[in-house]
Amino acid sequence: MIKIGMLIGDRYEILEKIGTGGMSDVYKAKCHKLNRHVAVKVLKQEFSENANFVSKFKVEAQAAAGLMHPNIVNVYDVGEENGIYYIVMELVEGITLKKYIEKKARLSAKEAVSIAIQVSMGIEAAHNNGIIHRDIKPQNIIISKDGKVKVTDFGIAKAATSNTITSNVMGSVHYTSPEQARGGFSDAKSDIYSLGITLFEMLTGRVPFNGETTVAIAIKHIQEPLPSPRSFVEEIPISVEQIVMKCTQKSPDRRYQSMGELTQDLKQSLMTPDKDFVKMVDPDAEGATRAITDNDVEKIKKEKAKKRAASENIRLKKDVEEEAKKKQKSKNKKPRHQVVEEPDVEEEEEEYDPKMEKMTTILAIIMAVMIGAIVIFLVGRAVGLFHFEGRNDEPEEEITTQVEGEDLSGAEGDLETEVDGEEKFAVPNVLGLSLAEAVSQLEKEGFKANKEEVSSDTTPKGMVAGQIPGPGESAPRGSAVTIQIATGVNDNKVRVPNVIGLTEMDATVSLTEAGLSVGSIGQTTNEDASLQDKICYQSYSVGSYVAKGTTIDLKVSIGPGESSYSFIGSIAGPGEEDENYTSGTDTTVILTAANGVELYRTTTAAFPLSMNITGIKGVEDGTITFLYRVTIPGSSVTNEAGETVTTEATTEDRSIQRSVKFAKE
Repeated sequence: MIKIGMLIGDRYEILEKIGTGGMSDVYKAKCHKLNRHVAVKVLKQEFSENANFVSKFKVEAQAAAGLMHPNIVNVYDVGEENGIYYIVMELVEGITLKKYIEKKARLSAKEAVSIAIQVSMGIEAAHNNGIIHRDIKPQNIIISKDGKVKVTDFGIAKAATSNTITSNVMGSVHYTSPEQARGGFSDAKSDIYSLGITLFEMLTGRVPFNGETTVAIAIKHIQEPLPSPRSFVEEIPISVEQIVMKCTQKSPDRRYQSMGELTQDLKQSLMTPDKDFVKMVDPDAEGATRAITDNDVEKIKKEKAKKRAASENIRLKKDVEEEAKKKQKSKNKKPRHQVVEEPDVEEEEEEYDPKMEKMTTILAIIMAVMIGAIVIFLVGRAVGLFHFEGRNDEPEEEITTQVEGEDLSGAEGDLETEVDGEEKFAVPNVLGLSLAEAVSQLEKEGFKANKEEVSSDTTPKGMVAGQIPGPGESAPRGSAVTIQIATGVNDNKVRVPNVIGLTEMDATVSLTEAGLSVGSIGQTTNEDASLQDKICYQSYSVGSYVAKGTTIDLKVSIGPGESSYSFIGSIAGPGEEDENYTSGTDTTVILTAANGVELYRTTTAAFPLSMNITGIKGVEDGTITFLYRVTIPGSSVTNEAGETVTTEATTEDRSIQRSVKFAKE
């Protein structure tokens, strides 16, 4: 029986009850070993008494403890004490998605898709580690105060579905896949179905199937077609509707085949919500008989091998833990009824080694003798027992200087460091991370974490504003790193993420998840060839804090820019080339680059003409063309016969070209 104030596992002090579910109660607790708050989920008595369930629960929960992802509630520890079975998890301050939907009635398509993207990325990480959730629903999705979406209850779900537990106890029948409702095999595509139903509820504020009994609802999942979410909310974009419908196909083969595929379409829908891009599987083509290919055979073999390997890893892990328990029991000689604490998943304690214990004992004796010798020497010298004639006193002064002013424990510490020669390692950078992420990162590198609160105008509440030792500094494995948690800036402020180098789609997703809006997306040149077709500019600095909903403008690189040239000068009229040109004649002046691009055109009668053309790309030569009309005057000439021959005046169009050089900008 769990009571407030009790200590379980010799480290977790139960502080308060913060939630309850069909199978477990959740408590806030303090881990005295690492000085942090955690969530402790305790199985209810009816499940704790089911030996088969407990066995599966422990194996699956221990497997889930290996998952580390920002969109998953991390499992730190699994334990048992006096018939109480519990798992220790990351404490996430926030509300469940279920309560969030109830609070808002329904979510906008943009917000629902953003949440679904984070959920799918978390589940994908689990699938990649061979773990299927089997109980995806809004109650198992938490939205933290800083807007992070996290999936919880990995491990406990599989243990539950592996045993005879009624659907009303699990509370999951509204989200269960048809294959689960039939009691058949379920896999990653079952999680995809459940996420599709969850997305449906986010968009419409209701579940697609309801009924008086759980059996009636389960039958609807098996038999009835899913209603379109647009039949309840007309403004839902077509791509979002199609994503929901593809996720919730009755046949697993007609759904998305992986969370990765689903995530890509969800991201695309943020970019182009009204575009018809979702590829639905053709039922007729899927139902047709077809020969199995070599690739299909190879895929099946790999899938079977992967499942066998996962099962073997879990079995071996369980065997090792059982062997460790036996050794611990033998060492401590505890009564048979006493429960031995399981190996700490988080700390990975070393097994007992007799040789190591003997060596440690010898070292302790040596240190004790050395310390005793120093103490005897100091006392003897002080009372005049030791006096060295004819010896230089400098060594004595040196010894006195080294020990003077220090107590015995300080001298002992120096000697221990000298004897052990403890190796030091670089402290990881946890600045800007949440408390849970920082603790997880430090523990992963072999360090412990101490928490202290500091005020900060630049770091949001709950995030790491400083650390001691600092990033990259050296410290022994197992030593404590103090992480300074900010008491917070304005809750309406969010941190601008770095989207430089991302595709337009991924940048949009990243900014949306951060609570920001995407403004204009333009194009520009950039000298970094690796950024071509990727974001090379964002209108707010990375790491700065802005109000939620702030619009961020982006620019996509079209590649390294060409050299730019300019042409600045006064252009004389065509009279320099044509003596028939008359000043004041209307003349069309055209400036053309060597690549044929027309840069300038005007008609004028006044010369010289001022010209100032900049931004000429890629060419340094050009041509000025003059188009004008000249008048050739008439004349009277007397020929040899004495006759006067008169020629009338005529006009003609002329074209003069002049080569020019451009100056590099």
